[in-house]
Amino acid sequence: MRFIAVTDIHGNVKRVRQLAEVIRGEEFDALLVAGDLTHFSGSDKAWEVLAPILELVIPLVVVHGNCDGRDVPELLSELGINAHNRRVEVGGVGIVGIGGSNITPFHTIWELTEEEIRGILERNYREGDIILSHVPPHGTVADRVHFGHHVGSRALREFIEERQPPLVVCGHIHEGRGIDRIGETIVVNPGPLFRKYYAVIELEEEIKVKLKKL
Repeated sequence: MRFIAVTDIHGNVKRVRQLAEVIRGEEFDALLVAGDLTHFSGSDKAWEVLAPILELVIPLVVVHGNCDGRDVPELLSELGINAHNRRVEVGGVGIVGIGGSNITPFHTIWELTEEEIRGILERNYREGDIILSHVPPHGTVADRVHFGHHVGSRALREFIEERQPPLVVCGHIHEGRGIDRIGETIVVNPGPLFRKYYAVIELEEEIKVKLKKL
C-alpha cells in the first residue's frame, strides 16, 4: 500500500493545491492528514482546505488538530473522513485516529489529558493497526521543539512501547520533521505542509518512508 501523509496545513490553501497537482495521476491508497487543517478557523475554512484533495478521489483519513475550530470535526464526520477516536480501514489496513493535542501551556481549542489519549487507543486499537495522531509520542525527533525539550504525549509513547504498532504518523511540532523508531514502530512527522513538506509511505514487507518537499 502507498500513502501520502501531510500535517499542519494551517489554512494554506495554496500549498494544498500545489500538493494536489503534484500527486494528481499517481496511485495512492489513501491520503492521511494529521491535523491542524486550519489556524484557529472553523469548518468553512476547513472545507476550503480540503476541496482540492477531495477532487482527487483518493480516500482521505483525517484527524483534527489542536488549532482547528470547534466545528471542524463535525465537518470531517459529515464528509465520512473523520478518524478521531475511531478505527477505520483502508484496503484492509486499520487506522486509529487521535485528534487534538496533549495539554499545552497555550490553552488551544482541542487538548486532551494523557488519560484521554490512552483511552482512545485502548478502545480502538487492534494488533497491527496504524496510528494517525496529531500529537507525536514523547521522546522522539518528532516531538522535539527548537530549544530541545520533548513535548509529545507520554501516554502515546507508553502505548507504542507496549503494543508496537507498525507505524505512527503525527504532526503538531513544526520543527519535528523526521523519522524515528520506538522499538519496531516507525514514527513519521512529515513536517508542516504550509512549509511545503509531506511524506510518501509504502507499506510492504518493510515500511519505506520518503520525506518530500513541494
